[in-house]
Parts: sequence; C-alpha cells; structure tokens
Amino acid sequence: MKLIDYAKQQGISYRTAWRWYKAGKIAGHQMDTGTILVTEPVPVKERPALPKVAVYTRVSSAENKSNLDSQAERLVAYCTARGYQVSKVVKEIGSGVNDDRPKFLALLADPSIGRIVIEHKDRGTRFGFRYIETLLKTSGREIEVVNQAESGTEDLLADLTSIIYSFCARLYGQRRAKRKTEKIVQELEQGSDEEAQEAP
Repeated sequence: MKLIDYAKQQGISYRTAWRWYKAGKIAGHQMDTGTILVTEPVPVKERPALPKVAVYTRVSSAENKSNLDSQAERLVAYCTARGYQVSKVVKEIGSGVNDDRPKFLALLADPSIGRIVIEHKDRGTRFGFRYIETLLKTSGREIEVVNQAESGTEDLLADLTSIIYSFCARLYGQRRAKRKTEKIVQELEQGSDEEAQEAP
C-alpha cells in the first residue's frame, strides 16, 4: 500500500509516516517514480476505533422546518472540516423544553454513537445540558456544541410558549384530578352512610 494510505489508516500525518519510513520503523521501498510502498501489514487491533459521529438538528415548530436542512448542512460541513465521518444525520421537530423527543432520546441511548454534534446547546435541551454532557462522558461519549452563542429569540419564544402551555396543562390537570378524587370520596362516603342507615 502507498505510504499516504498507510498514514490515513494509522491516523497519522503523511510527514510523520515519511519520518518513520526514513528511520526504518516502517518496512517498505521507494519506486522509481518516488512513491513509497509500505510492505508491512497493518495490524487491525492497533488501529484506533474512531467514534461514530451523529449530527442532531432541531427546530421548535413545523413552521421552521426549512431550517432543519440548513442546520444539517452547516453541521456536516463542520464535521468534514474537523475530519469526522458522519454516520447519521437526525432531524427533529420539538420544543427544547420537552423531554419527549424520541429521535434525540434514541441518539442518547445508542452506545455506538461516540459523539453527537449540535449547533447550539439549546438544540439538545433548554435546561439540564450539563447533566446530559456529564452522563455521556461517564460512558466515554460526548456531545459537541459548535456555536456556544445563544440562538435566536424566535425559537426562545416558541419554547417559552411551550413552558407556559405545559404548566397550564399540569395546573388544570391537577385541578381536574382533585375534583375527580373529591367526587369519588363523596360517593364512597354516601355509600357508607346509606349502608349504615340500612343496617338494623
């Protein structure tokens, strides 16, 4: 194999491989054209396994769906520039405050994905980003944020609306549950009073 291909397989620069060849650390020979051919086999076990990289994009509402593609293009370009090989591009519509995002949860649960690349922290989650980051680190994985600056106000407003909606649903849901419980208790009390009156 050519020295340049050997360097790529080993994850080293061509210059380093050339120095190793000149120092006699790599067995090979130079052709009349100047091309260096490596004759020693590359041990499979010694090659470092590169982590699988997934790109995750998210928008809060279907109105911003066109932004998903542009987000994905920017992130794939970033990964290419960093030398990452993207194995998966995930696009999702959902609020950053909602933890019910099946595609993001599947990425977090997939141990074969070593690095998740997102554009902003809030693409992953509005709250608790450090928890996700820490938990991934404990399993030798990571979440990489391309742009540390906050994203636009439009998305923030959509998430704020989602928070208010969520709290209202919980509040009214609790009130409904409380009324239902009170009604059941009343019916049980009435039933026990009627039983007591019927008893001799």
